[in-house]
Amino acid sequence: MGLLGFLLLLVYAGGAWKFWTGFRRTNYSESRLMLTALWPAMLISPSYRQNFVKALKG
Repeated sequence: MGLLGFLLLLVYAGGAWKFWTGFRRTNYSESRLMLTALWPAMLISPSYRQNFVKALKG
């Protein structure tokens, strides 16, 4: 996997964990698992990006 793959996995897991634990601060009420699992792809959406930032702040 290499060092780069390992670092990408750490970033993905860290972002997913932060979003999962801060989910209650977002405007979302459903699809917690899907939104957490797909967070890198969902960052394209401006509204998701705003909610992601809300979830990270704590």
